[in-house]
Amino acid sequence: MSANETFGCFHPFLNVKAFTDGGHVDGRLCANFPTNEVCCLPCPVSKWIYPDSFETMTTTANWVAVVGTVSCLFLLISWAVLPVDKTFRHYLSISLTTGVLFMSLGFVIPLASEPEQCFDKITPNSMETSSICASSAMFLILGGWAGVAWVFLRALSLHLQICWQLVVGRNFMWFAQVVGWGIPAVGVVLAFVLSGVSFRFGQTCHINHKNSLADLWIPLLVFSGMTLIIQFATFGYCIKVYLASLADNSASTEGSNLPSYTNSIRTMTPKQAYRRVRRVIQLQWRGIAIILIIVADVIFFSIVFVFQDTTVEAVKHDQSIAEEWTKCIVLSGGDKAKCLHLAGSLAVDMPTVGAVLFLLGINGIWLLLLLGRWTMFEGWRDLFTSAPNRGKREFVSVDARLDDLKKDTRSYEMLSRDDSGKMMDESVTPSVVTPISPALVRSQMGSPTMQQNYSSSSQSGGNDGRRTPDFFGQTARYHAPARSFSSPRAPQSPQQHTVTWDPSETYAPPRGAASPPPPPRNGDRYVNPLGMNRI
Repeated sequence: MSANETFGCFHPFLNVKAFTDGGHVDGRLCANFPTNEVCCLPCPVSKWIYPDSFETMTTTANWVAVVGTVSCLFLLISWAVLPVDKTFRHYLSISLTTGVLFMSLGFVIPLASEPEQCFDKITPNSMETSSICASSAMFLILGGWAGVAWVFLRALSLHLQICWQLVVGRNFMWFAQVVGWGIPAVGVVLAFVLSGVSFRFGQTCHINHKNSLADLWIPLLVFSGMTLIIQFATFGYCIKVYLASLADNSASTEGSNLPSYTNSIRTMTPKQAYRRVRRVIQLQWRGIAIILIIVADVIFFSIVFVFQDTTVEAVKHDQSIAEEWTKCIVLSGGDKAKCLHLAGSLAVDMPTVGAVLFLLGINGIWLLLLLGRWTMFEGWRDLFTSAPNRGKREFVSVDARLDDLKKDTRSYEMLSRDDSGKMMDESVTPSVVTPISPALVRSQMGSPTMQQNYSSSSQSGGNDGRRTPDFFGQTARYHAPARSFSSPRAPQSPQQHTVTWDPSETYAPPRGAASPPPPPRNGDRYVNPLGMNRI
């Protein structure tokens, strides 16, 4: 430390004349000494007003944010990869998790890069002098704004569904995307342009005091207040419906969970309305809990930082506030441990700051606990266990497969041997015949190959001349009736309504023929089953 740096100042203060105007000059904590010199505390200021455990606390909070980041990434990847029946994903949950991920990155980036907090010995770095400062503050402010915006939209969606019986659809989704990401983007731009960011305490940059109330803290508190008002209005409606259901003694609604008719939600009885509200809350209680947690964190975070800014600015304008601490630190020769009990006049106490940092870092863990489901882990297990067998090809003989089928009587699959009797690979589609569904028959009934196979089958069907399709041959065969109504037909004119039919297609006698012959006696070889019960 040179003589110019301490000229006219008492240790540990440094003379401002020995330094340039680089960095965030307004972040210096300086005072006018009796020697008519302006003397400043060395950077970082938090090192002098907090105990040595403060750095450990901020590092621990950053590691908590790492766990929150991993939790958010797990949710987002699960929603992207796993099927919806395993994750129950929704765009409100995805967007909120993305916002919390951004906020967590504001703590993870400084932890990974370990940036230099000070531009010189008395001046902290700002967004102009440190890229790490700019990126960490951008993610922190963007994530904070996105969290507030998306919990507001989530509370609004729940309010519309419960209180106004509105089904939020695609229009609300596009509205939510514009508001949920447009407002955070505007908020970041305003914060950087009107206030700027710098290292205030810890390794993460925060917004400066200048214009911060107008461009960040007040808008955040306004959105948080609106969210609380909407949420409490929803709770009030639920309580009202519940109390009304207690006074409803209508016997007609005892066993009904639905309105009296399909399109009448406004005419529901109190008990029916209570059942509907209870059902919605049972499905949305996780989202309600997330709304309350995020809003509480943002309000607490905003109040603490506003109070911190107010305290620091008050010290700069009225030096008598920190006079006792200044005398103590000078008389002790720079031993801050002897003066920590007087440092409360310079900044917010360490437990409060630590609580803010931990609450901001733990939001990702809350999302995993409330939005995550056990079915996600089951989905990942099924994904990894089925992936190795997806490209596997097993070579077995048809005879071995048939032996297995004979042992397992529950199987309906049948394999037929080819003419060469060679081994069949399961990668090649075998001749598998199963009971034919009507849909398959209708889709194949127009095929010329099918009609040819059916005609050949009808010629060898037996002495009675009946067409007996062979459903268990190499190809399923079907004979299309002459008058099939399975497909739409053009309307016919009145002259074409005369019914015509071919006696050869039925068992009726031909035109002009005599009555059918009597049924054969018991000794005859053939008995017509359709004529056994004729009178």
